Amino acid sequence: MDLTIHASFLPHDDPDAALAFYRDVLGFEVRDDVGFNGLRWITVGPAGQPGTSIVLHPPAADPGVTEQERRTIAEMMAKGTYAVLLLATADVDGTFDRLQASDAEVVQEPTDQPYGVRDCAFRDPAGNLIRIQQRR
Repeated sequence: MDLTIHASFLPHDDPDAALAFYRDVLGFEVRDDVGFNGLRWITVGPAGQPGTSIVLHPPAADPGVTEQERRTIAEMMAKGTYAVLLLATADVDGTFDRLQASDAEVVQEPTDQPYGVRDCAFRDPAGNLIRIQQRR
């Protein structure tokens, strides 16, 4: 099989804040911004990687999600336990400094991990955990 990752989905609860974080702080390109019934799906991705995208979506837009599930999703997002994105960089310390200067919520400062990476962690405006790793 010849498979690639085309898109992954991350929830947002404020499309403008999500857009500002992923575009202005992380430097991702905006590939699409679609509105429907007062909701927005925003597709972003790293520059130079047109085949890989992240779709920032309203988490409870699926009509099959119950009201109780919507509440659970909102609670998990608020705690930062609903979704995770793992990014890679050649300079985790420099990336950390730039993100910290943007007032992004720091979860973990750069740390050497026993499994061969140096990494740090932030939360995006919706509470999603963003881990950034550099191979040692």
